[in-house]
Amino acid sequence: MNDFSTRLALYLPALFSGALTTLWLCAAGMLLGFAVGVLLYALGNSRQPGAVAFARVYVSFFRGTPMLAQLLLLFYLPSALGLDVPPLVAAALALALNTGAYQSQILRSGFAAIPPGQLEAAAVFSIGRWPTLLHIQLPQVLRLTLPALVSELIDVIKVSAVVSVISITDLTRVSQQLVAQTYRPLEVYLVSAVFYLALTSLLSVLGRLLERRWQERG
Repeated sequence: MNDFSTRLALYLPALFSGALTTLWLCAAGMLLGFAVGVLLYALGNSRQPGAVAFARVYVSFFRGTPMLAQLLLLFYLPSALGLDVPPLVAAALALALNTGAYQSQILRSGFAAIPPGQLEAAAVFSIGRWPTLLHIQLPQVLRLTLPALVSELIDVIKVSAVVSVISITDLTRVSQQLVAQTYRPLEVYLVSAVFYLALTSLLSVLGRLLERRWQERG
């Protein structure tokens, strides 16, 4: 037991660093993905057939192909075109484009729940489409879809483990490095799993607290 405590003290700094990288990467991907999701919703509900078709193909592609394949495509394609894209940027972009497809479907249900009378009132007062979207629809959609968005963020954190294949020192990559140094895979991966569980549990609790606070204000 004492030996494990000593090794655990050695694991923790590296695992904390990896967990912070994972959290930062997923937060960036989720925020960018939200913007992508809103854009996809707008395109999917436009009157232009080309925009609608693009949104449908986009969602089908990113929901129907493995995250690992998307990550590798976004990592190697810029190099083939002569562009130098840092691994962190490629990983954040891959997470954003992937979750954007899922978030667009989550947001669709939120937009559908807004009473049509609000949009009619906005039109009467000559409020443009984008101001209506930003100031009237989105605040309500966030409240309505918060549980689903938190669940999506948790899924993003879990799927983010694939970014380790492009040498990003996230939680999974750090765990692999520790295993190579200590030759104790079961021990290291067990502690790593606890870190992932702590991250997802914390986000779940924060999401419920925020939802409760919004309900009290409403």
